[in-house]
Amino acid sequence: MKQSVSQEAIESLKVQLICHEGLLCKPTRNAQGELIIGVGRKLEHVGVSEQEAERMLENDITGLIQTLAQELPIFNQQSELRKLVLLNMAFSIGVEGVKRLKKLLAALCVEDYTLAADEIWHGGWISEHSDRAMELAIMMKQG
Repeated sequence: MKQSVSQEAIESLKVQLICHEGLLCKPTRNAQGELIIGVGRKLEHVGVSEQEAERMLENDITGLIQTLAQELPIFNQQSELRKLVLLNMAFSIGVEGVKRLKKLLAALCVEDYTLAADEIWHGGWISEHSDRAMELAIMMKQG
């Protein structure tokens, strides 16, 4: 016999669980030492689904776009491909990390994309000569 639970009942349960479990936006250890996040989600046992991971990635990218647009005005002046390079780098080293790459930013300001690509390739922000650095340097140069 199939039992169903109404959406209204599920909404009530969600409120009740948030009251009982709390809502944690950062991973925390519970009283049993289990790593939890959200509303009692046991990360070590349940993890996140691929769909949840992709949703988190989309949210992270949206946040990076907004932050780079506000804190790094040169970002707004770049082609879409070059914006993707800066976003990829910010995802890896953070917006503050990108802001510390003064030679790269100076190269972008004067539209010297060969120098900008060289700074991505040799700038020390990631292991030199990594596949990622090479790919991003090529993208920056091609623009």
